[in-house]
Amino acid sequence: EMPVLFKQELQNEEAKEGKQVKLTCELSKPDTPVKWMKGDTVLYASEKYEFKQCGTVAELIIRDVKSVDS
Repeated sequence: EMPVLFKQELQNEEAKEGKQVKLTCELSKPDTPVKWMKGDTVLYASEKYEFKQCGTVAELIIRDVKSVDS
């Protein structure tokens, strides 16, 4: 079985404090489970974090962005 690779890696994004930002990556295999992390910490869906995945594209939406989210 072929390994899953990034077709498009995460890009740096800028957002104003209090706004939201969307991070997107594209994988080589559709519907592959994705684990979003900040450093060593796994992120879980909440009021702050929303995860979307459609085919090979995975998105992380961070709401109410603060400087600690960088």
